[in-house]
Amino acid sequence: MIRKKIAEMALDRCRSLGVEYADIRIENIEDENLSVSNGTIEPIEQTISRGIGIRVIKNGAWGFAATDDLTENSIIEKTKLAVDIAEASALVNKEPVQLAPAKAVQGEYISSHEIDPFSIPLDDKIAYLMDIDKNMADNGGDIINSRNCFAGFRRRDKYFVSIHGAAISQVLIHTGAGLSLGMTKGHRERYERSFPTSSGQYETKGFELLEELKMNDAVPRLVEEVKMLQRAETCPEKETTLLLSGDQVSLQMHESIGHALELDRVFGSERNFSGTSFATPENLEKLKYASDIVTVISDPTAPHGLANYAYDDEGVPAYPAELIKNGILVNYLSSRETAAKIGMNSTAAMRANSWANIPIVRISNINLSPGDKSFEQLISEIDDGIYMDTVNSWSIDDERRYFQFGCEIGWLIKGGKLTTPIKNPTYSGCTTDFWNKCSGIADENSYRIWGTPNCGKGQPGQNARTAQGASPARFDRIEIGG
Repeated sequence: MIRKKIAEMALDRCRSLGVEYADIRIENIEDENLSVSNGTIEPIEQTISRGIGIRVIKNGAWGFAATDDLTENSIIEKTKLAVDIAEASALVNKEPVQLAPAKAVQGEYISSHEIDPFSIPLDDKIAYLMDIDKNMADNGGDIINSRNCFAGFRRRDKYFVSIHGAAISQVLIHTGAGLSLGMTKGHRERYERSFPTSSGQYETKGFELLEELKMNDAVPRLVEEVKMLQRAETCPEKETTLLLSGDQVSLQMHESIGHALELDRVFGSERNFSGTSFATPENLEKLKYASDIVTVISDPTAPHGLANYAYDDEGVPAYPAELIKNGILVNYLSSRETAAKIGMNSTAAMRANSWANIPIVRISNINLSPGDKSFEQLISEIDDGIYMDTVNSWSIDDERRYFQFGCEIGWLIKGGKLTTPIKNPTYSGCTTDFWNKCSGIADENSYRIWGTPNCGKGQPGQNARTAQGASPARFDRIEIGG
């Protein structure tokens, strides 16, 4: 196999340059993104990217280099560059890199899918979206003046080897789609509804996901809700019981748990860009992060989650790892280097945007364990409160403490029933205070792993695909407003 020979050549060169550690990633990434707006097919994005990333430790410091030129001379040159960078970094590095132990494994993995999305003709994909657009136009009449539907597909073929004997092949196939419709009045008024979320739903699946989403079926309801929003009252400002939709709980987890528990961020690697984290290591096994009913598990092996993989980009086998157990902080999203600093094993969370990037700690599939009550039962237990649905806006401080989130639509809850629709609903709080007020989580019948296809982090910036498993959840005594 050509890529095996290329990888071994790079490793041999690393050995000859006296490195303490080296790993090689060769990747081929194919992307296709389609969109239809108001009956017009937007420019189609089709890209293929192939290259090699070379990561080394020399004199206790990291070095990295990458290239899309897979000739022998190029790889020899880039290997030397990676080593030169490590040697230069060692001159100013205050702490030599130490890695938590990990077995060198050999393995292969192909993500589960029924229909390879790249086997479907482009014309068929466009026809699928045009049919949804027509449905939105037919149902929207003169009310809806903004329509968009989209689909995206990715195949990522990765080959990883390390100086210690790891050899791993993975093929990951992602599919996603979504729609939004709305109306704009003047320059200031805009009412919009999205499905399944405001950024669509992405999973580690094939083309079958598009049929499973049943987007056309959602259109009549969304049109009616846009009409409701035109007449709706603004969200009241008060402290009340808050019930969040599953996709909104997913975003809440992503921002106030996922990023807060990235261990490289905790140690300051994002300090001059995205910030730090309040959840520092002295809090481990002590911090009451959430109420007793809250357990959050990092699980890259979770079927169809967008961050599904068998091995991370350090070759560490993926496994379920509790991050928060019955409300207590018990672990972090970590790499071999960051895990070693707290005397633990890596949670297999090290991933790179592509062959051209060095791996960093990323949110995987972080999943909130479902509760034992139905969604309807959670509503029935609320005498006076509000239900908020679908992500619209978010803001959180640089330590992941204080936040404000907004949703596309809300409904007041009176006497255990959804009543009056509300526009521009928002809520705010402090992370640990908010999660400790979680008083109910819907059961597995309402559970879904919500994909986030565009999580940004790092300098230079990297885009990761993450996911958060969640059911709707209830929170007591929360500040809301409009």
